[in-house]
Amino acid sequence: MSAEATVEGLAQELSSYLDTNRINQVRRAYYYAEQAHEGQMRKSGDRYITHPLAVAHILADLRLDHQSLMAAMLHDVIEDTGIPKDALAEQFGEDVAELVDGVSKLTQIEFRSRAEAQAENFQKMTLAMARDIRVILVKLADRLHNMRTLGPMPYEKRQRIATETLDIYAPIANRLGMHSICTELEDLGFSSLYPMRSKYISKAVDKLRGSHREIIEDIRGKLQEKLEERGLPGRILGREKHLNSIYNKMKFKQKSFHEIMDVYAFRIITDTEDDCYRILGAVHSLYKPLPGRFKDYIAMPKANGYQSLHTTLFGMHVNIEIQIRTEEMEHIANNGIAAHWMYKNEPSSVTSVNQARVDRWVKGLMEMRERADDSMEFIEHVKVDLFPDEIYVFTPKGRIMELPSGATPVDFAYAIHTDIGNATVACRVNRNLGSLSQPLQSGQTVEIITAPGARPNPAWLSFVVTGKARSSIRHVLKSQKRAESLELGRTLLKKSLKGFGAKLSEISDAQKQAVVNHNQVNSFDDLISDIGLGNRMAYLVARQLVSGSEEVEASEVPRDIEGGNHSPVTIRGTEGLLVRFASCCKPIPGDPVVGVMDSGKGMVIHSDTCSRLPEDDEGRARLTHLKWAKDITDEFSVELRVELERQRGVIAEMANAVAMADGNIERINVEEQNARFGVVSLVVHVNGRRHLARVMRRIRNIRAITHISRVRH
Repeated sequence: MSAEATVEGLAQELSSYLDTNRINQVRRAYYYAEQAHEGQMRKSGDRYITHPLAVAHILADLRLDHQSLMAAMLHDVIEDTGIPKDALAEQFGEDVAELVDGVSKLTQIEFRSRAEAQAENFQKMTLAMARDIRVILVKLADRLHNMRTLGPMPYEKRQRIATETLDIYAPIANRLGMHSICTELEDLGFSSLYPMRSKYISKAVDKLRGSHREIIEDIRGKLQEKLEERGLPGRILGREKHLNSIYNKMKFKQKSFHEIMDVYAFRIITDTEDDCYRILGAVHSLYKPLPGRFKDYIAMPKANGYQSLHTTLFGMHVNIEIQIRTEEMEHIANNGIAAHWMYKNEPSSVTSVNQARVDRWVKGLMEMRERADDSMEFIEHVKVDLFPDEIYVFTPKGRIMELPSGATPVDFAYAIHTDIGNATVACRVNRNLGSLSQPLQSGQTVEIITAPGARPNPAWLSFVVTGKARSSIRHVLKSQKRAESLELGRTLLKKSLKGFGAKLSEISDAQKQAVVNHNQVNSFDDLISDIGLGNRMAYLVARQLVSGSEEVEASEVPRDIEGGNHSPVTIRGTEGLLVRFASCCKPIPGDPVVGVMDSGKGMVIHSDTCSRLPEDDEGRARLTHLKWAKDITDEFSVELRVELERQRGVIAEMANAVAMADGNIERINVEEQNARFGVVSLVVHVNGRRHLARVMRRIRNIRAITHISRVRH
């Protein structure tokens, strides 16, 4: 078949919904691409132009507009032929050039790894998608044809493309409601990654289908009779189970092949929403519905716009799954966002709602992109966000919120607004106080309690499931960590400069810049932040700053570093993310303390007699001498070891003694020794050494207590 015949075949297909002028523009784009790709071949041995033409055919099946089809013809021109974007804009207009550029990879930049290149390209496509959603439709059609013709590629490349398809592109197609493209991408990806598994499952399905044919026909006949009896319009279709979904159910739901295949699936397509509910009543009168298996996605559509009634019935000794929907819902279920263009001439409420959902999703992607530090982090958040299952919860005012399955009140708070998420302190679920980490269930009403000045807790990252919540928490923690590392770094640098007899305010900008250049960082603040994080030593930076004005011997170390107690750094114990207390010696206010810098994590505070501290002079020189602030009110945990005579009520007496001394018990552990004596390990909260002495005195006064001491591991 000649190329002309092929493009003419496409033109023939387009004539059903496009006018002649637009078809000619698509034709012109084809000839331009053919010329540009002249001499280029695909791995299969076909001329390269066959690929853009096939992509245009896929988009024509979705009845997309002429600009999308032109972009499909030209989508590899910028990337593979060196024709610039400006030339395309001149020839075919700005819109088409933008679409082509959105789909093109970043070829001119060198990346450290393939994963980074993938992430950067995805980020670029997301930006283009935010401007014009058609970018992703062209990309999905391009990926679909590449997957269909993956055979001739080398093994590693096939594996990589298949993995990327299953991780990103199939979930995106699902998120946009394009079921037919999503399932084909999944099945093609699955058969490329696991060819043997795919072959075995496919054989087993064919074998079962033959033996089940009679039952299927029998059920279909009974359903048809029932609809005719009630005078309800509806055509009944059998539903195929896809290989990838069978495999995933076997793998993740631990089900056997026969368990999955023992379910008979049908779809009934009717005219109106009203008919859907009537048909539901008719099938429920024919076979018994299974409790808890009915889902109404017409009243509450899925996040991707999918609408249908789902019910599972028990009849003929088997389970029968039935989906009931209208023709328009069927269109939207298969083509998702692309259905918007099908109904362009007669826009319906369904397509406009669907469009709004997609716009919301893309807006969410853009928010995540702004907060992510780099493209790798962004793609990680996106992957998290492409969960297929949803739950529906209500705000106190009755607004419905869609969230992924497993979402928590924290995810809910961030879904409403980032500022509400950041200020969350507690929540009410169905008017009762609930835990922030509990997974929400469909139908619950959730109320978020906020407090001014509250901050996200780092522990939230272990249970949130939405990309938006994860990226927002990380963003706040990073900026908080940055502010704290600057403060701590500045304090440590000033102290070290004091040892050299210098002040930070006296150091010239030129000298600071020279030290910045020497350490290869972007700014002086970055240098200070590195000191606070423990990645650089304060006294070395101080030495570099001073040595510009007066040469310092390399061996010279400031006096206070060598163990003198000159101007120790004051700590309050509430410094936040970058100051931690060592769990080995559990220091409390009043204990002599020193700080050890831990690379990337800030300062760890130890008691100065702790056995974990370095013994050698060089190690001791790196310690930071600290002193406690005078007005500390916070509580610190201390472990006590209590030896006692075993008597009735002695533990209660001990707890009472701690309470009388204004202490708070965190944990009691009884270690039995013999019938007469026992040892109790006690973790109490106190606000300093004096308070601890008071608590210990109270416990010592109990008659049964023989010995009490503070434990330092």
